[in-house]
Amino acid sequence: MVTKAAVHAPWSWGLIRGPVRRFFDSLAPGWDQRVGADSEARLAPIGAALEHVERIPRRALDIGTGTGAAALELTRRYPDAEVLGIDISEPMIARAREKAAEQGSGARFEVADIAAYKDQAPFDLVLMMNMPPFFRPVSDLVAPGGYVVSISSRGPTTPFYTSPRTLERKFGGYGFRTLAAGSHGPATYHVAEKPA
Repeated sequence: MVTKAAVHAPWSWGLIRGPVRRFFDSLAPGWDQRVGADSEARLAPIGAALEHVERIPRRALDIGTGTGAAALELTRRYPDAEVLGIDISEPMIARAREKAAEQGSGARFEVADIAAYKDQAPFDLVLMMNMPPFFRPVSDLVAPGGYVVSISSRGPTTPFYTSPRTLERKFGGYGFRTLAAGSHGPATYHVAEKPA
C-alpha cells in the first residue's frame, strides 16, 4: 500500500507517514539482528549495483537509511565522499549514529522525510534500499550526471518493491536513462543516470 501510494498517489503520503514512522520506531531496537542489516549477503547487492556507476560521487544520499548499513557501506566504498543517511525514524537514526561512531565513519545521519527533504547542494548518488520510490523529490536531489540506485533485497517479495519497468518509466519521465537493471542473489537493482 505504501509503495502504491508513493508511486501513484504521492499526495497520500501525508496520511500514512505517521503510522509508517511509528512502525519503524518500534522495530529499531532489534532491526539489525532481524534483517541482518550489516551482513555481507544484505550489502552485496549494493556493490553489484554500484559497478554500473561510472563516476565517483562527491556527495551521496542514502534514503530510508534505517540503522545506517547502506550509508556506512557507501563510506567504505567512497572514502572521500560526503555521505548522508536520512530516515523518518528517530530511533533508527540514533542507532545509525552510534554505529558510525563505533566504526569511526564520517557518514552523517539526519531524521528527515524524503517527501519534503531539501538540501543546499544536489547529490551525485542517491541510494534507496527497500524504499518506495519518491520519484519527484528524489529526481530533484540528483545532480546532473548523477545516479539514482534502487535496490530490493528480496526482489519482488520485498516490502516496498517497485518493478524495474516502473522505475524506468517513472524516472524516465524526469529525464533519467536506465543504465542497468539486474539481480544479485535474490536482490534486484535498478541504476539510472541523470543527463549532465
